[in-house]
Amino acid sequence: MPLLEPMLWQDGPTLTGGAAPVVEPATGRTLATLALAAPADVAESAVRARAAQEAWARSGHMERAAVLRRAGDLFAAHAGELRDWLVRESGSIPGKADFELHVAAQECYEAAALASRPAGQVLPSEAPRLSFTRRVPAGVVGVVAPFNAPLILSIRSVAPALALGNAVLLKPDRRTAVCGGLALAAVFAAAGLPAGLLHVLPGGAETGAALVADPLVRVVSFTGSTASGRIVGELAGRHLKRAHLELGGNSALVVLKDADVEAAVAQASWGSFFHQGQICMTAGRHLVHASLYDEYVERLAVRAEALAVGDPYRERVHLGPLIDRGQLERVRSLVEASTERGAKLVAGGTYEDLFYRPTVLAGVADDTPAYAQEVFGPVAPVRSFATEDEAVALASAGPYGLSLGIVTRDAGRGLELAERIPTGIAHVNDQTVNDEAVAPFGGVGASGTGARFGGEANLDAFTELRWTTVRSTPPGHPF
Repeated sequence: MPLLEPMLWQDGPTLTGGAAPVVEPATGRTLATLALAAPADVAESAVRARAAQEAWARSGHMERAAVLRRAGDLFAAHAGELRDWLVRESGSIPGKADFELHVAAQECYEAAALASRPAGQVLPSEAPRLSFTRRVPAGVVGVVAPFNAPLILSIRSVAPALALGNAVLLKPDRRTAVCGGLALAAVFAAAGLPAGLLHVLPGGAETGAALVADPLVRVVSFTGSTASGRIVGELAGRHLKRAHLELGGNSALVVLKDADVEAAVAQASWGSFFHQGQICMTAGRHLVHASLYDEYVERLAVRAEALAVGDPYRERVHLGPLIDRGQLERVRSLVEASTERGAKLVAGGTYEDLFYRPTVLAGVADDTPAYAQEVFGPVAPVRSFATEDEAVALASAGPYGLSLGIVTRDAGRGLELAERIPTGIAHVNDQTVNDEAVAPFGGVGASGTGARFGGEANLDAFTELRWTTVRSTPPGHPF
């Protein structure tokens, strides 16, 4: 029996924000009709979530862990159905969809283990009393997730928040509201999550603003662009609530003088072109030692030209479509502006419908638009450097600080260099796009507010630390 079919139209109270089509970007076909949430729906859902959360927080950790384990199993059991939605709705190739499903299951299993770990600490006290800390659920958590890895970027907040005793309001991107929202609701319902704890509220910016501002939402977990993250952070600050922001990036892949060029190019191709470059960790700046530069550019262009682009649901391809016309126009305009400013188009730069060819730009500089900005498309700008100090300066320049890749035959040297470049994530002898449920994830600077997802970081993100004291008898006071 299909997992999602009964939930595509409505589950729970009727949403009042109107209806919207679920569109397949590869073909433009309508796959389903989606009910949207209005700001008033957010308030109603928050009330229901808070009421359900109180009992959920009092439930035993084993009960919560069992729900999370069953949810992980269900992602595997319904992988075929969910994979099709990821491929068709988000434009993922099947391999990328399988990776999302694997990570989703792992996030649930890791969250299940987390349910028994919000421990505290016994503290010394000057008074004759027991003094200790313990972690308690935050209450209602708001999650805002983007389109590019919709399942991963929703579940990595939803699963630990639920495991730690919270209720969740989830606002997926309306373009991927099935695989980034309704799929989670269906899985958790089948796993036995009590009603009222997870609310899926697809909608636009006004719905997101209502979620952030609602007084019953105590923590906001936002993944999206830096521009939107600034708005979310400001609004959350105005309402005195925590906001965990995972934002954009323009990550550097640094290829040192001693690197194997073919190995480096293999990393570069994946790092820039995986999922059409629509990943926050994408390698957006290729910094290559001058002695390897020409060969690197030539080999990367050959790889780019060999990649197949097309409908990932009906063809075997390496790249699928960009998410929509707006994203295509952004990529196109940045590449054209870059060539107008002197960058050399070595490969790609062409498109048909939403299918943009993997693109290599050489001869880029500080003011080259596709080098200086986050493109969020399959574009690899390549720049040379002469010394390691110059590489550090180039990699450290700009507002972002999400991920970093360094390719070298000397891993120790690569680690030493990574220590000099401020990023939230660093990989030696690997490209910039990596993710594991057990690892902390987050960036610095314009890339966000640091590691707020994965492992122990989830305890800080979705609980409050409470100080408690206990006396045998009440003390006397001077008045």
